[in-house]
Amino acid sequence: MKILVISDSHGNITNLRHVMGFAKKINAAAVIHCGDWNTADSVRVVLEYGTPVFGILGNADIKSEVEDALVLGAEGFEQKFLSFKLDNKKIGVIHDIREPILAINTLDVVFYGHTHKQKESEKNGARIVNPGALENEINFAVYDTTSGKIDFVTE
Repeated sequence: MKILVISDSHGNITNLRHVMGFAKKINAAAVIHCGDWNTADSVRVVLEYGTPVFGILGNADIKSEVEDALVLGAEGFEQKFLSFKLDNKKIGVIHDIREPILAINTLDVVFYGHTHKQKESEKNGARIVNPGALENEINFAVYDTTSGKIDFVTE
C-alpha cells in the first residue's frame, strides 16, 4: 500500500493540487498531512480527491477553520498527535517532533513536519520521517507499507 505523506502546505493550493495528482497516478491508498495547512481550502483540496486523509494541526493553522474542515472529512484527525494502523503498520503523525510522543517504541514510523526539510532518522525503534514542505517547493514522501520503503520526492 502506498501512502502519500505531505506537510507544511501553508495554503499553497497549486502545489497541493499537483501533489494530489501525483497521488492519483501512483494509486495512493491514503494521504497523511503533518500540519500547517493554514486554510480550510487546503483541507478541501486534499479531501476532494477521495483518498482517505489522516491529518493534524500545525502551529500555523487557524484552529477553528482548519479543524472544522478536518473533522468533517478526514479519516483520522487529532490536534497534536495522531496514531493509527494501516496495512498492519503502526503510524504516528505529529507536527513538531520536539513534542513528546508517548509510547514511540510501539510505532513503526512517525511522520512530522515543521522544519520544511526532508529527513529520516530513528528513535526508540521507530523510523522518524519528515516529508518536506509544499509551501515554496514541492517536497513530499511516499511510504510503501508493504516494502517499508520511503521515497523522498523533490520536484
